[in-house]
Amino acid sequence: MTERQSSGARREKDRPWLMRTYAGHSTAEASNELYRRNLAKGQTGLSVAFDLPTQTGYDSDHVLARGEVGRVGVPIAHVGDMRRLFQDIPLEQMNTSMTINATAMWLLALYQVVAEEQGADITLLQGTTQNDIVKEYLSRGTHVFPPGPSLRLTTDMIAYTVSHMPKWNPINICSYHLQEAGATPVQEIAYAMSTAIAVLDAVRDSGQVPQERMGDVVGRISFFVNAGVRFVEEMCKMRAFGRIWDRVTRERYGIENPKHRRFRYGVQVNSLGLTEAQPENNVQRIVLEMLAVTLSKDSRARAVQLPAWNEALGLPRPWDQQWSLRMQQVLAYESDLLEYEDIFEGSKVIEAKVGELVEESLTEIERIQEMGGAMAAVESGYLKSQLVSSHAERRGRIESGQEKIVGVNIFESTEPNPLTADLDAAIQTVDPAVEARVIASLQAWRDTRYQPPFNHPRPCKALEKLKEAAKGTGNLMEATLECARAGATTGEWAGALREVFGEFRAPTGVSSAPVAVPAEEGSAMSEVRRKVALTAQDLGVGKLRFLVGKPGLDGHSNGAEQIAVRARDAGFEVVYQGIRLTPEQIVDAAVAEDVHAVGLSILSGSHAQLVPDVLERLRVAGATDIPVIAGGIIPGGDAEQLRAAGVAAVFTPKDFDITGIIGRIVDEIRTANKLDPLTLDPLEVPA
Repeated sequence: MTERQSSGARREKDRPWLMRTYAGHSTAEASNELYRRNLAKGQTGLSVAFDLPTQTGYDSDHVLARGEVGRVGVPIAHVGDMRRLFQDIPLEQMNTSMTINATAMWLLALYQVVAEEQGADITLLQGTTQNDIVKEYLSRGTHVFPPGPSLRLTTDMIAYTVSHMPKWNPINICSYHLQEAGATPVQEIAYAMSTAIAVLDAVRDSGQVPQERMGDVVGRISFFVNAGVRFVEEMCKMRAFGRIWDRVTRERYGIENPKHRRFRYGVQVNSLGLTEAQPENNVQRIVLEMLAVTLSKDSRARAVQLPAWNEALGLPRPWDQQWSLRMQQVLAYESDLLEYEDIFEGSKVIEAKVGELVEESLTEIERIQEMGGAMAAVESGYLKSQLVSSHAERRGRIESGQEKIVGVNIFESTEPNPLTADLDAAIQTVDPAVEARVIASLQAWRDTRYQPPFNHPRPCKALEKLKEAAKGTGNLMEATLECARAGATTGEWAGALREVFGEFRAPTGVSSAPVAVPAEEGSAMSEVRRKVALTAQDLGVGKLRFLVGKPGLDGHSNGAEQIAVRARDAGFEVVYQGIRLTPEQIVDAAVAEDVHAVGLSILSGSHAQLVPDVLERLRVAGATDIPVIAGGIIPGGDAEQLRAAGVAAVFTPKDFDITGIIGRIVDEIRTANKLDPLTLDPLEVPA
């Protein structure tokens, strides 16, 4: 008997997946230091988080960038910033994932130029640009251009990389954010696959890639997937994804090589399920979710990045990110997971669930194709309304207790948590002075980019060439590279394309969402409806009017949409104009619509600047009787400051009872209008 065959022998291990940490904040210099530290700890790839102005094509000094610079990622305005971001990191040896969508072509151009400056052979560059614009319209909100031009940018990037950067993944189709927006497993599979079909159809029909090279295109398409806490369902979802991808690429595009047809995906496990209440429970959630995408060899992720236990509280510290990295390392290096073939092969339970997901997903994919494909389903509002509805149903299940979340709606009693005893020390904070420093650096770049040591040509000609190319039908990558080499800025590049392509405001899905929580007699919802109706009667108006606003560049609109839908169902007339508004626009709308309350939703951390700005503008407009309610990821100290500044109420993720929140908003309207508190008789119904 050989050593390999003996019962106590160690088996040869498979190579572990790529281990990443999603990171970037403050400045390029600070992020570079963080990357080099993480690589030294055993991280095997980089995953770059860009700040919201960079993601939405604005320079740091744009009015919409206020409060957002360096908060949820690193600001990258030009090739000089990209040089500093990757200083002393050899890009030819690195595998870099960049979470960037609307401005993906621009960031890839900057990355290529810096790699060339390092002396790298660009044909050897490995990594991924996220570059899935469809999910931006549906969930994350960092879209810039309308669907048609956005798809063109994606198509041009894919065609360019196939010829010039053959090891680069020019897109990963992101179902991750669909689940965050409320998608069921079937919706997650169907909408991601429909996006992939739209992208591949566009590349095929563009004429830029010959049919015989479509296998190379399919082989470089990757996916970025979410893994939730429902372990069996999530693992089966990954197997279903693989089967459908194999079928679609073989039947629709004639791809014969099974290596090209392999479903290649990276994963970040679920952030939607992370809780502010008892946040230590997030550790076991993260581990369980990681197992769903690693235990099954035949559907194992190629790259994994895990959130930190405290991300529902704020920005994680380097130590928190290290903890998440160590979770992966313990599984890969201490356990025997990588020594075995697929341990679920032959399971009747798994096979039945996978078959069910495949069948239902194919049905939904066909429905979307009958509408004209993913882009048409985005523009019609179908996809968004379906997600808003699914999310509303999930919230309703949580509030009713049907869906149980430990520490939130069950087992809520807890010992004091030493990890969060000092909340100010439990999360990373971004120095408010960073924004001013970044803006000063940007202004210095604009003033000196033509001079030594940079000696960039003036960017005006490059930007004019970009606009001319955009008006035509040629590939935009070369013109973009010329802008990068000329020292143009993110705002200049995107601004030039905005002139040609215009901008796009995606459907909100609120008006078409069905009722999620019925107002049955005696229920909490029926009581809130009575409070709304009685208060409207007391104020002598037909309906109470409530404005839900998303100031700044935070595009995560799921919470705002759920508040808007529930307020509508409670009897409010809701004013919701979607994402990306300035405080001035919000106040103008509040005054013009004569609303009775304003709700501001911010998850990016810019609340400390933007909410007081709204309060001050309401004061100047003489509308101090309109109560302002703030919601989002707001640390306790910040919440106290907002209340001291005049905010009527602050809600954070631990406040999961949306119906109760709507009731509190009615109370604040009564207080602001000097009405007595309501003590309702259950039989009291307003006329």
